[in-house]
Amino acid sequence: MKLSDWGNDMNILLTNDDGYNAPGIQTLYRTLRSRTKHEISIFAPEGQRSATGHSITLFQPLFLTEHHNGGKVEGYSVSGTPSDCVKIAIQGGLIPKPDLLISGINQGSNLGTDVFYSGTVSAAMEGVLLGIPSLAVSLTSFDFVDFEPSAAYLADQLDFIVQHLHEGLMNINIPGKPSSEWRGRKVTKLGKAIYENVFERRVDPHGRTYYWQAGNLTRDLEEDTDLRAIQDDYISITPMHSDLTDFKTLQAWQTIFA
Repeated sequence: MKLSDWGNDMNILLTNDDGYNAPGIQTLYRTLRSRTKHEISIFAPEGQRSATGHSITLFQPLFLTEHHNGGKVEGYSVSGTPSDCVKIAIQGGLIPKPDLLISGINQGSNLGTDVFYSGTVSAAMEGVLLGIPSLAVSLTSFDFVDFEPSAAYLADQLDFIVQHLHEGLMNINIPGKPSSEWRGRKVTKLGKAIYENVFERRVDPHGRTYYWQAGNLTRDLEEDTDLRAIQDDYISITPMHSDLTDFKTLQAWQTIFA
């Protein structure tokens, strides 16, 4: 079954890496439905898929489960990764091509170099690779779990954002505290998050050795970075794109290998 025909406004695809029933994406869905006239559909993993990066499923099938709202197909939960969700939504013929993709609202930040591991950001980047302007949206707290202010902010700002976002990805991080404590918004660059990983060695009841990964995080709070903006209680908005070419050294290497 396909989702119903779209109206005259935008077709928006929602996805995430926290799972279909996660409160962030469900709050965003309800808020966008109530505050805008856009058509919304959800394609999200059936369960938790955080830190899966841009992985895709190649050697096993993908299973989809329909979810209904008032007799209408609201969306699908997918057995694969966040990137799988975006691929099958856009290329699987289940919905018309979206005008905008929103990944989130994620529980926890996606700042600095963490974007390379993030399923939230990778899902949005998959949208970019498939020609869809995309937003990755995160609430930067695991303790403050009220997604209503973030969803309301996004709904109120959405038309303004899409007027200027014709391609590429905007990575948006929102302070994990009441909106009355937000100090505004800043357009930022990615900061540096450095992990000192520790692998604790353990033995299971069957005598097999396994390792549990943990560690400490060090953040470079340089001015104009997303890390600093969130530290100072600002909403951070970081433009990103998919081209990882190092243009500063490209010409030098072309000369070396000439």
